[in-house]
Amino acid sequence: MHLLIDGFGGDNSKMTEESFIYDFLDNYPSHIDMNKITEPKVTKYVGPKPEDWGISGFVMIAESHISIHTFPDRQYVNIDIFSCKDFDDKRAIDKIVETFDLEKIKVWIVDRGLDQATPDFSGQIAIGRSRENVVGV
Repeated sequence: MHLLIDGFGGDNSKMTEESFIYDFLDNYPSHIDMNKITEPKVTKYVGPKPEDWGISGFVMIAESHISIHTFPDRQYVNIDIFSCKDFDDKRAIDKIVETFDLEKIKVWIVDRGLDQATPDFSGQIAIGRSRENVVGV
């Protein structure tokens, strides 16, 4: 399962702090019953567009990984949770909305992982299904 979240209108101060993002990645896996296998890696990014600066982070979990990219000047965050096993996506989303005080989110859920490891087609390119939701919270 691959859960992709775009969050809008969140708490800008939380999106600017490397330590806050580190703590989120350090604690979040256990909240969704995942097993962290590395310490989080978090870094500040400043690119050619000043408004696109932010904090990016990544943590490996036994089930795969969780990544985050913040764009504080845009009050925007994107988070990916990729797992080889299913998990409670509603619980995962609710915790992210609460943690970052998000006003709106866009969500995509893509079926991936070990349950999808056997091709279910004959010589054709398989296009997985995804669900997209836009939610005001």
